[in-house]
Amino acid sequence: MSEFEQIYRSCFRDVFLYLRRLSKDESMAEELTSETFFKAMQSLSTFRGDCDVRVWLCQIAKNCYFTYCKKQQRVTEFDDAEADLEAAAPDDMEARLVEQTDAMQIHLLLHKLPEPYKEVFSLRVFGELSFRQIAAVFQKTENWACVTYHRARKKIIEQMEAGNHE
Repeated sequence: MSEFEQIYRSCFRDVFLYLRRLSKDESMAEELTSETFFKAMQSLSTFRGDCDVRVWLCQIAKNCYFTYCKKQQRVTEFDDAEADLEAAAPDDMEARLVEQTDAMQIHLLLHKLPEPYKEVFSLRVFGELSFRQIAAVFQKTENWACVTYHRARKKIIEQMEAGNHE
């Protein structure tokens, strides 16, 4: 069995779950998982080994997802989104806007977090990995993964609260 085949077999499910969580769409996650492994296969020789291969694959997956979203944004017309907002009940529309604003704020704050907080939080929340799996990725203890996740979460909450009071 080739090195890439071993990576594919051991990491496919984790990458798929990560993308399913990001996209909230199973068929999109399947498509993006295939694209992720295709890109990984093309650039396997550039993998430096600074991190666990799952982290590297999830980074490729995240980039594939963001690229897909950017392409979709160009295709989707602004009128469609505007029509959806007009069709929503006022209370529902306000709740959706608050939720979208909060989600965007979390992503912006997450982007500014230092490692390993950023990656641990992403793997837990978006990748739906257990603390045991995250610990394996970083070659640390399960307790380390749990503590790191909760510290990252606390930092995000503190930053959100600080931003709301300014």
